[in-house]
Amino acid sequence: MNAITTTLSRHSRPRTFIEDSMNFIVLVLSVLLIVWISIDTFNRVNFLENKSYMTFQLWVCVIFILDFFIELHYSNDKWRYFRHRIVFLLLSIPYLNIINLMDIPMTADALYFVRFIPLARGALALSIVISYLSSNAVTSLFMSYLSIMILVGYFCSLIFYQREAGVNPQVDSYWTALWWSAMNMSTVGCNISPVTASGKIVAVVLPVSGMIIFPLFTVYLTDYVTRAVTKAKKQSPVQDISGNDGQQS
Repeated sequence: MNAITTTLSRHSRPRTFIEDSMNFIVLVLSVLLIVWISIDTFNRVNFLENKSYMTFQLWVCVIFILDFFIELHYSNDKWRYFRHRIVFLLLSIPYLNIINLMDIPMTADALYFVRFIPLARGALALSIVISYLSSNAVTSLFMSYLSIMILVGYFCSLIFYQREAGVNPQVDSYWTALWWSAMNMSTVGCNISPVTASGKIVAVVLPVSGMIIFPLFTVYLTDYVTRAVTKAKKQSPVQDISGNDGQQS
């Protein structure tokens, strides 16, 4: 029995190293994509004409696809993994490069949304890694959704600024777009009204995301208080009926 366990352990080491390495690479590439898109957005750069960015995004998508098939190869239940992670594969396809190569006609608003598809893949990967850092299921779920909420809010602020700046007189800086995104995700709203199609779409996505994610705060706080009370009861001295804190009379 010990020999079998030792053999399985030796075989699992390369698998763990490869999977951890690929997860790290995916996270790094996702962060680099976010930084690059942010810089291009602030500088008002046309990403389709930026060959360096298009090449970089292509290779990022290729690595994302490679990561999917490596995980699939090492999965114990391949069909289950494929069904549960097919979204990861679909988000890893370099749609923007395909559209540009085949010269498919699309509006500027649609192209800008397509540009964020690989980032959605990175956001999912980030949420999964963060969820692994917690042993509690509720905390794990909470941290996953919190990371997704922050990334969705930031991405939407970039889209809103890119499409509304120069068109909407109310959007005079990125910080205005970021504030607008935060207010809409919190479902509070603000007095800035979008005028472009992209801005109006984002204005619908943000409050819907907020209504889905914010109730998890209540679940998390309830679970946290329950666990704290249970822990306090276990650590407190047991009192007998006479009230002598566990001492015999």
